[in-house]
Amino acid sequence: MVTWCRQNNLELNAVKTVKNPAPPTPIILCDIPVSTVEHFHFLGTIITRDLKWELTISSLTKKAQQTMYFLQQLKKFNLPTAMMVVFYTAITESILTSSISVWYAAATAKNKGRLQRIIRSAERVIGCNLPSFQDLYTSRTWRRAGKIVADPFYPGHHLFETLPSGRRLRSIKTKTSHHKNSFFPTAVRLISKTSDHPHITPI
Repeated sequence: MVTWCRQNNLELNAVKTVKNPAPPTPIILCDIPVSTVEHFHFLGTIITRDLKWELTISSLTKKAQQTMYFLQQLKKFNLPTAMMVVFYTAITESILTSSISVWYAAATAKNKGRLQRIIRSAERVIGCNLPSFQDLYTSRTWRRAGKIVADPFYPGHHLFETLPSGRRLRSIKTKTSHHKNSFFPTAVRLISKTSDHPHITPI
């Protein structure tokens, strides 16, 4: 891996590298042993040893709830509804949808409900309807899938294979629930269920 990274102009940071879960034998990266952790942060997402998303969702819920205070302050200053929607979309919604295509399908109904309640609270403050949490997930998944399909060099490009009929995608075989609830199998199922989209186009 070290050789490949050097050949492709990438630099590994052995000090910041951790492994999860621990393999039978220690991993040595650039002459530095990789430490073992129960969870670690990666681009705002908390990845745990058991690949569950409770910590990530709890963190996002807390951050999104904190933005509600500022939304309420804008309401007190009689800011136009359109401006409040812009604030919500730029701040609160961006938090709620952080890495959503990674963890949404594996999230429990309880956790999804917690996040949906924040949207309902924002609707009451702003005074208008907002996209539901399911709608946000669907739009983000379509957007990401469209970009992957449009890029033939993307590693997962071949997973979006159209059946001979041209109206559905070939399903991805999975053996575990973790794999079934990951992005690619979920995106293929979601797109195949959308009958009014005979093919994928980037959004």
